[in-house]
Amino acid sequence: MDVLTIQNLKKNFGSKKVLCGLDLSVPEHSIFGFIGRNGAGKTTTMKAILGLLKPDSGEIFCLGEKVCAGQTRTNRHIGYLPDVPEFYSYMTAPEYLNLCGETCEMDRSDIKTRSKELLELVGLGQETHRIKGFSRGMKQRLGIAQALLHRPKLLICDEPTSALDPAGRKEILDILLAVKEQTTVLFSTHILSDVERICTEAAFLNEGKIAVQGTISELRNMRLSEGFVVETAQAEDTKRLMQAFDKFQQTEQNTLVFHGGEEHFFTVMQYIAENKIPVQKMEQLEPTLESLFLEVTK
Repeated sequence: MDVLTIQNLKKNFGSKKVLCGLDLSVPEHSIFGFIGRNGAGKTTTMKAILGLLKPDSGEIFCLGEKVCAGQTRTNRHIGYLPDVPEFYSYMTAPEYLNLCGETCEMDRSDIKTRSKELLELVGLGQETHRIKGFSRGMKQRLGIAQALLHRPKLLICDEPTSALDPAGRKEILDILLAVKEQTTVLFSTHILSDVERICTEAAFLNEGKIAVQGTISELRNMRLSEGFVVETAQAEDTKRLMQAFDKFQQTEQNTLVFHGGEEHFFTVMQYIAENKIPVQKMEQLEPTLESLFLEVTK
């Protein structure tokens, strides 16, 4: 079942075309990477999903229910974490979640139970300070707790790790992995290593359309090989290979990288065998999302 379906979505801002017939489907209980360069239209798409922005044409369905701009009935199914969440800084985390729960007309006892559960999940269960003393990472974690408070079927995260240090990024990614069984996550980002770490599926946004979409393994398999690495035993052997194959690039002493397909790999192997060149290592490079992304968005 698809939690989110977008059909032929178009949006212009004056003469600037931002979305040009975007089609997207997000399956239930996936962590779905929504990937694009800065300014590619990711945030515009998310605002349209939330009913905060009226598209010029196209349709959006959340759990089969049509999204209507300005009429945010479908948002009862959605939790949202913006890239820079804002809070009432004089409140504590439990006080803020209590306010959010009352705003959503949740039962008072459910607010208390759910708040405690979520604050433990995001690592703020023992935190007693006011929000004004929170770090950027702590605010992101509180933002996830707030977005999950009403048990949404879809959690939308707009570049939640973009301004965090490595430790903070790991914390947020671990939390998103932990909530996968509770909800579907639409994870907007341009950090491809984060996508490879936690996402089950992904789509690349380019020039207002989805360029490619699929599972992470399917996307990787769109490129058979990134080339291969050869590490020789002696400097003179490195020089011989560079003279024989002009596509070799030296990255370290006695280490060469060849960017090319499988047929080149066997050609180089044959040359090494025929010329009895001793090598320390020869291995193929695995295809990456980064290389595919650069290829489809160039």
